[in-house]
Amino acid sequence: MKKFEEKSLQSTLVYEGKIISLKVDDVLLPNGKEAKREIVNHPGAVAIIAITKEGKLVLVEQYRKALERSIIEIPAGKLEPGEKPEYTAKRELEEETGYGCHDLQYLQTFATSPGFADEVIHLFVAKDLYKIEEKADLDEDEFVELLEVTLEEAEEMVKEQKIYDAKSAFAVLWMKANQ
Repeated sequence: MKKFEEKSLQSTLVYEGKIISLKVDDVLLPNGKEAKREIVNHPGAVAIIAITKEGKLVLVEQYRKALERSIIEIPAGKLEPGEKPEYTAKRELEEETGYGCHDLQYLQTFATSPGFADEVIHLFVAKDLYKIEEKADLDEDEFVELLEVTLEEAEEMVKEQKIYDAKSAFAVLWMKANQ
């Protein structure tokens, strides 16, 4: 057994939705006792740190029902079954911002909420942006407003909690460290 590993004894599917599923696992703890773990399964996602020729960060503002408020984020979206993260990143960049890019670089993958979900985000940096002539349509239930901000403006948005999610705050820190 790996250090601190919790061995699943039984898994019960509680809910299966369009994007996520929820299961409850009975697990054997390293000390020999048993416990329950509620786990959200998610297909994974991508996020894009898109930087204009002027060095501005491309962001989108959208309403997040789980938070009951609008927040400002870097473009992102979920992986479709069998889709490679690079393709998803290009598609989401086009759909949400109307930009394509000539330079897309993988940065890293990280867990979003490892205490209860298996979701990971594949993070990319997009440079050498260009406007798409025929912008792809957003999902029918998606409404976003495009923003292009300086690093200083983005840092202020973090302080004001307008940028409120980890992937976008990470993007601001990455920009500050890499400019």
